[in-house]
Amino acid sequence: MAMSLKKNRIALIASGSGTNAQAIIQYFKDHPTIKVVLLLSNNPNAYALQRASTHQIKNYVFTREAFTEGTKVVRYLTEEAVTHIVLAGFLWLIPDYLINIFPNKIINIHPALLPKYGGKGMYGSRVHEAIKAARETESGITIHLVNNKYDEGEILFQVKCAISEDDTPEDIARCVQKLEHEHYSRVIERWIIGDR
Repeated sequence: MAMSLKKNRIALIASGSGTNAQAIIQYFKDHPTIKVVLLLSNNPNAYALQRASTHQIKNYVFTREAFTEGTKVVRYLTEEAVTHIVLAGFLWLIPDYLINIFPNKIINIHPALLPKYGGKGMYGSRVHEAIKAARETESGITIHLVNNKYDEGEILFQVKCAISEDDTPEDIARCVQKLEHEHYSRVIERWIIGDR
């Protein structure tokens, strides 16, 4: 008798254009044991919602009140039997109720080498501008588990890219985004299959 493969079901949470969400959706499109089943956003204008719709993935928008209170968000996750949550450019702190329901099952990516350039307010172009202002010679990405503090969960993976004096914050952003698209899905796959 053939052994049935365990199905792992990912919910993506995104706030913006969703380039990481797109890369993750495509990576797991035909995966035997991992499937993206849901995308949630706090931004009704997030292009990530359109990306999900294009791939026939259910998607919903939630308010800050709904996210804090939790009932509606938990219902969306429960209806789709979600097993893991992947943050793909989501800027709000994850509430305790969600961490308790999904212990060590929520992952995030940060566009710098944590613990440097992390914490509240450090996201997107702000990170790259701070790295440029500090004349750093390298940046990179950090993929980490999520806890109830910004960017302080257990680090699972880091990779660096070199920065030259002539690089602008936009150049740094391009370098970092390339690393995100190259590595995030693979690290998610290893994390889920390893059942962290």
